[in-house]
Amino acid sequence: MIKIINATFSYGKENIFHDISLELNKGEIFCLFGPNGCGKTTLIHCMLGMLALSSGEITLAGKDVSSMNPQLIAREAAYIPQMHEKPFPYKVIDMVLMGRAAYTGMFSVPTTSDREIAEEVLEKVGMSHFKDRPYTQLSGGETQLVLVARALAQQTPILIMDEPTAHLDFRNELYFLETVVKLVQDTDLTIVMATHFPNHAFYFEGRNLISRLGLMNDKRISIQGNPKAVLTEENMASTFNIKSKVISYESQGKHLRQIVPLETI
Repeated sequence: MIKIINATFSYGKENIFHDISLELNKGEIFCLFGPNGCGKTTLIHCMLGMLALSSGEITLAGKDVSSMNPQLIAREAAYIPQMHEKPFPYKVIDMVLMGRAAYTGMFSVPTTSDREIAEEVLEKVGMSHFKDRPYTQLSGGETQLVLVARALAQQTPILIMDEPTAHLDFRNELYFLETVVKLVQDTDLTIVMATHFPNHAFYFEGRNLISRLGLMNDKRISIQGNPKAVLTEENMASTFNIKSKVISYESQGKHLRQIVPLETI
């Protein structure tokens, strides 16, 4: 579903990342993890065609992103950004309907089918009872779920998220992750998720999803693989200069892992 081959990106003479390669199949979750400023958001913007690679290639569902216009990209990949402004008090249902823009003409209005899709995805993320509320009156957690609904309304096989839980409280973060798990189980979405929280990858792995992690550092993905292989105490020390401890435990018949930061080095 997503293939990146020897991708390099630079702003002028400043190299942001280089020689990145990865491949994702249907129904996989790939967590992109690394320090601030390592290039995660820039790589995501390249995946979405918002920025053009200096060299290399990115394909979505077998199509080269560099040859696709924004409307075609929006039919293959939906995007949930890291930051989102609320400039106008649209109703929640109208925000979700914006996810149908890739399928409508410039002067078209949403069809009955579009509205049915919007209501269906709001129900799927548990937000249907908010459909007539002004979008500006939602909490942070509610806002993120509406953004998920808007992305789902695009009906794309790929969902790309940039630190979607960064501003959520403890419960809403967990509810958001639970929603993502259910979506993958129900629809076989392929998901790329940039995150500052390594335990997200362990969470997905513990729910028996096909979960992989890329550790981005020194302008490249230095290691990628399953969370158990990548999220080691040694890798946390070399990447973040911290001492940490990986804890394994059994809960309700599931083998779970967490990595706990102890102190800076």
